[in-house]
Amino acid sequence: MHNLMGISLGKESSILMGLRLYVKGGISIGEHSVIDRDCVLDGRGGIEIGHNVNLAPEVMLLTAYHDPDDLEHFGGVEKPIVVEDYAWIATRAMVLPGVHIGRGAVVGAGSVVTKNVAAGTIVAGNPARFIRDRKGEPTYQLVPYKRLFH
Repeated sequence: MHNLMGISLGKESSILMGLRLYVKGGISIGEHSVIDRDCVLDGRGGIEIGHNVNLAPEVMLLTAYHDPDDLEHFGGVEKPIVVEDYAWIATRAMVLPGVHIGRGAVVGAGSVVTKNVAAGTIVAGNPARFIRDRKGEPTYQLVPYKRLFH
């Protein structure tokens, strides 16, 4: 496990170019996970990413928002995000504060996830909704990779 600037990165994990980070609350990324290009990891509320997790290009994990009813201070609210092992979050999906993505769950491209996603399910849409269960239990190991051109 490597630690740098509030981020812990597991063995054989990849982070590609263009990543935008907010690390105040801490970010933990497990082993053999891939964070693809141009993702946003807003760690102000804390982010925990498991092993063999794939975040496709331009995924946003947002852990903070302004309270729309705080008319005097425009106060902020921070809630952690947890992404369990073998989850796959597809291109341009957005996960909002306080959401828990279960083991082996899949979030479809362009989805906005406002509620917890059960283990082994596939969700998609805005807001994300149940599509179907994933068939079987994932056992693969993601292989880290690097792009030839940036």
